[in-house]
Amino acid sequence: MDQVTLGKTKLRISRLGYGAFKIGRNQGVKYPDSYELPDEQQVDELLRAIYLMGINYFDTAPAYGTSEELLGKTLPSLGDDVVVSTKVGEEFIRGESVYKFDRDSVRRSVERSLRHLGRDTLDLVLIHSSHDDLRVLRETEVVATLHALKDEGIIRHVGFSGYTAEAYRSALEWAEVVMVEYNPMNAALAPVIDQARERGAGVIIKKGFASGHANPAEAIPAILSTPGVSSLLVTSLNEKHMRANCDLAGQS
Repeated sequence: MDQVTLGKTKLRISRLGYGAFKIGRNQGVKYPDSYELPDEQQVDELLRAIYLMGINYFDTAPAYGTSEELLGKTLPSLGDDVVVSTKVGEEFIRGESVYKFDRDSVRRSVERSLRHLGRDTLDLVLIHSSHDDLRVLRETEVVATLHALKDEGIIRHVGFSGYTAEAYRSALEWAEVVMVEYNPMNAALAPVIDQARERGAGVIIKKGFASGHANPAEAIPAILSTPGVSSLLVTSLNEKHMRANCDLAGQS
């Protein structure tokens, strides 16, 4: 699996990253098929296999149920090249998303992520925005708080994961990385990728398979050949499927 430098950061990440949603949450999902959550041993075996496939980048979030805790049990025992991104702003509580962007909530979220992931610093923290993402950026304390945490050395790099082109344009004034929805069924944010490339920001693609509705054989080559794209997040609980995705990435 090839690795690239993520924008202007010094992070070296695999062209496919593992989106760790499914290991920790199966409620309120948009995937076409339901699934059972794996147990701790199954997650450990899956993560080790994925790392051996050449994937060194893992993405999680507090809103992904027990994902952070499960990653924290395995990733510290893997190689020193492992890169982890997490997020602030959204939590999943009693079956519903709850958004908190005030300073104290953001700091508590980061402290919890450090504890769950077993890390002294976080490689990359993104704003996990609600749909009113431009308001979140302009009217809450989240951006200033993340930058303060970066200045304190608790976070290495900061970024944004949102919904609207307007919010991404605003975020690119400060974001080192943006996480963008982009797939063969929805290329509406393609201009954001171009703008990020012009500014030297790293681009990570989310929902590249349109939550299970797009064909990986079509999506992976198309996305990874898009100028400016650093890495595509894929998620699966099936080692065979992950290996097939890696093979497709290797051919791209």
